[in-house]
Amino acid sequence: MTTPALADELLELQFNAEPLGATLLGLPGHDHELADPSEAAAAELRAAALAIAERADALVEAGDDPITAKVVAQQARAVVDRVDARVVEYTITDLFVGPASALLTYLPMLPLPDTARVEGFLARLRAVPGHLAAVAERHRAGVAAGRVPVRRLVDAAVAHLDRCLAVEVESDPLLAQPIEDTGLAAERVRLVAEVVRPALAAYRRVLVDEIAEHGRPDERPGLCALPGGAELYAALSRVHTTTSLTPDELHRTGLDVIAGLRAEYAELGSRVFGTTDQAEVFRRLGEDPDLRWRDGEEMLAAARAAVARAEEAAPRWFGRLPGQRCQVRAVPEAEAPGAPFAYYLQPSLDGLRPGVYFANTDRPTERQRFTAEVTAFHEAVPGHHFQQTIAIELSELPLLRRLADVNAYIEGWGLYTERLAEEMGLYSDDVARLGMVAMDSMRAGRLVVDTGLHAKGWSRAQAIAYLRENTPLSTVEVENEVDRYIAYPGQALSYMVGRLEIQRVRAAAEARLGDRFDIRAFHDLVLGSGQLPLTVLDEVVSAWAG
Repeated sequence: MTTPALADELLELQFNAEPLGATLLGLPGHDHELADPSEAAAAELRAAALAIAERADALVEAGDDPITAKVVAQQARAVVDRVDARVVEYTITDLFVGPASALLTYLPMLPLPDTARVEGFLARLRAVPGHLAAVAERHRAGVAAGRVPVRRLVDAAVAHLDRCLAVEVESDPLLAQPIEDTGLAAERVRLVAEVVRPALAAYRRVLVDEIAEHGRPDERPGLCALPGGAELYAALSRVHTTTSLTPDELHRTGLDVIAGLRAEYAELGSRVFGTTDQAEVFRRLGEDPDLRWRDGEEMLAAARAAVARAEEAAPRWFGRLPGQRCQVRAVPEAEAPGAPFAYYLQPSLDGLRPGVYFANTDRPTERQRFTAEVTAFHEAVPGHHFQQTIAIELSELPLLRRLADVNAYIEGWGLYTERLAEEMGLYSDDVARLGMVAMDSMRAGRLVVDTGLHAKGWSRAQAIAYLRENTPLSTVEVENEVDRYIAYPGQALSYMVGRLEIQRVRAAAEARLGDRFDIRAFHDLVLGSGQLPLTVLDEVVSAWAG
């Protein structure tokens, strides 16, 4: 078998395991399916992925498209690590990584342009009860094994379900996408009312009656509180960083970056507030009423203005540009209380769903405006929108290279572009630059807090206190961040690990090439090679630099 064929085999295995992901990307063949979360399906998936990884290793040795073969090997072993981490057992949350929250977040996004897609969507709605029943069985198995969720997040998941079920059926987001056929449209209404909503209510009862009482308290929210927690966290750390860095090494890196930012806070604080004291800079950022939003519309307008400014400057820094513009929208109201303050959803390959930057407009007067520009650059332009839209347009590469789920590359690029935006002259003033430094604090703080929670036994309060002391983010944002790290172990590690590696390989290339270094060519190389594990990215850039 050739390497591209093996890459396709792995991709199909992944889409069989997560068919909703295939539909979100606009790939046919899985539109009628939901994932099988059962223990038996997980064991079968693990065995198949491990076999693919071993075959990919052999192709690397044979020199058959070694870059793609290395991507296949890493992605296949990431599947194994995800299965071994058993996340479905204890991941109960209102964040979109929770089983019910994922359905409620992603199903309403699916376009329904033709009869086949509509019928597939209706089949999915019919499958919701069985899917959630199987999820509930995994939760029960987790409780029996001592792998229990966090009580606070279970309560948040119940509250999310309550919000969704409180909406009148005719206003249910699952009915938002237009359907021309009136018969099929009526069947969708019936399924939502008679199948989906009762299934959500039944799942809610399982959480309340069987699971919540076993939940971990805020004092023990990390994976280290679970049986085999160190192994669970190690597996997820490998998935999200594509490295073998230990929790201690990651923790120390975060502490070092936090310490190194003090000089920037002092310089910018002196210019903006007339003080070099970091605590006073944080206080002023947090308490100045002029640095708060008036409403959600103002937030969205600021995001759109930053994206437009970045689009205008981009051709001077990138030779290859995405074929479509990024849209900016508010996070849907029902999801907003548990959602991050912003995120990006890449476009589908079929062109039916655009790339969208979602800004969280929930409780806008409690959110700080000085991070608006840096967040737009990270999530939209030249961050995730450039990276992920260009990736899916790389038709010359195997599809796996274009879609590989490599968080350290994806989030590392997003964080890299926050500093790149300063080189590009995109920040409008020193307050916005303080936002850039604040985001560096948060991403470095993630290394400290994620490892603190999941490897060192930190409490939720300890994690919140650390971020409150070392970042200028508001209380609502800090609490949302910490709850996200608790719900999604290891993912927060990817940002700073990836950014530091992209900066390292760029610096090495600049040193080697000297005056011949071309920043546009470097960016085109990084974005034009597909989504690569960090070790493979290093090889690609090193070969380019000579």
